[in-house]
Amino acid sequence: MSAFTKFYQFSEDLAKKVHNLNADTLKIMLCNTAPVATNAIKADLTEISTGNGYSAGGSAATFSSGAQSSGTYKLVLSDVTFTASGGSIGPFRYAVLWNDTPTSPADPLIGFWDYGAAITITDGNSFLVDLDSSAGVLQFA
Repeated sequence: MSAFTKFYQFSEDLAKKVHNLNADTLKIMLCNTAPVATNAIKADLTEISTGNGYSAGGSAATFSSGAQSSGTYKLVLSDVTFTASGGSIGPFRYAVLWNDTPTSPADPLIGFWDYGAAITITDGNSFLVDLDSSAGVLQFA
């Protein structure tokens, strides 16, 4: 999997109690326009078109665990799979993790992965956003 890039605003949002990573609904959406670290909310990004198995906002990333050990918190989420049905999904290059629960600010961003080139999921095929169950999606001390 490509490296995870955290959005700058995520750090401030944690300090202001915007996120409850152990309980909020976290989602992964797909984009073909490059996010930048200074983006703050979902509306700052251009999501790919819906249809053919892709829903607006993407898919939920199911919480597996979130705990600290020796002062370092690790968030573990289950992998997310997108499957094309009735046509292709994409193209996209970026998978973006965002929080669908908070209302102020609405839809805050957490981070993203850059796959290095545009990807199209053709009809009947799937794409796995492989979320590292060992190292976690993110860690902070």
